[in-house]
Amino acid sequence: MTDRTFDVAVVGAGIIGLAHALAAAKRGKRVVVFDRDAQANGASVRNFGFITVSGQEAGDCWEKARRSCAIWQEIAAAARIPILQRGLIVAARYPESEAVIDAFLASEMGEGCQKLGHEEASKYVPPLTSDVRCALHSPHEIRVESKTAIRQIAAFLTERFGVVFRFGEAVRNVETGRLATARGVTEAETIVVCPGDDTRTLFPDRSLAYGVTRCKLQMMRLEPASPVALKTAVMSDLGLARYRGYADMSEASALKARMDDERRDARANGVHLIVTQSADGSLVVGDSHHYAQTPDPFGNAKVNDLILDEFDRVLSLPNRRVTENWIGTYASADDRWRFTDTPMEGVRLVVVTAGCGASTSFAIGEETIAALYGTQSGA
Repeated sequence: MTDRTFDVAVVGAGIIGLAHALAAAKRGKRVVVFDRDAQANGASVRNFGFITVSGQEAGDCWEKARRSCAIWQEIAAAARIPILQRGLIVAARYPESEAVIDAFLASEMGEGCQKLGHEEASKYVPPLTSDVRCALHSPHEIRVESKTAIRQIAAFLTERFGVVFRFGEAVRNVETGRLATARGVTEAETIVVCPGDDTRTLFPDRSLAYGVTRCKLQMMRLEPASPVALKTAVMSDLGLARYRGYADMSEASALKARMDDERRDARANGVHLIVTQSADGSLVVGDSHHYAQTPDPFGNAKVNDLILDEFDRVLSLPNRRVTENWIGTYASADDRWRFTDTPMEGVRLVVVTAGCGASTSFAIGEETIAALYGTQSGA
């Protein structure tokens, strides 16, 4: 083989592309990954680094998240990626929220989770406000630092499996057995296109058929006035009314109605709360959700205030200071959380159309490569 001939070519070096590269490399395939930017710069690095299981939509999404979280832990150990937090506390302030937690715990997805009182929950998250009446504790989640973890996975794939990365090389055409960039043609037996929210450059007609648009979100980093240690990530009532693993249950109807009435602005801006902690003690906080084919690039101070208002209702950290703000975007569709399409023989287009790419990608990568090359014995 030459440096322009591979078994598998992956377009996109975000977490979905890396997941496919890993699954193919584990099978002994010679893999090349292309990305138009100098490094991953999209949703894969503009997030919480929060690998979420509990709260994912029941069925396929939840199952993919469970499998992906297991793979994340394997890769984190092998690639020397620190796991900064384990588990999740969903802080509940309303009786309607407690009913959702009880229903969730009675479902298949509640295995290993438990409901805690304020005192017990505060052992995981000491600054919980007195308004928090109870909490859902899930042990299944992990948290990594996305900005560095994505780079470490790419380095691991190169060191362990010889995966070739071609950063700064935009793919402008794909056909069966070959793809083209400004630097020439690369031949590959199979090609997996993982474009993130750029669904207009390659196979736009295929993405259009799935009704794909884009979601814009606002996030920030906070510096507590004094040191605080959160053992788990934190969510709140707004998450119980939005995350489909909770919100799709019939018991969530009363909570959603109350949130629509009392938290109208937050609900209208797709605000819910996630808080994770970095190694330096700072907190990553968000987020909001606005949808458009081309979202504007501007952050809205009122939306940030809605996020911070929910933060202050759940966590008592006076004089906390915002040190960073940023905007993320991801692909979105009304009627599905992902799709895998076959534009032509030997080519797959893989898009996660919800904000759960980091939580589900490794299992999707396994699925795609298994469909292309067959299930491995013992897998």
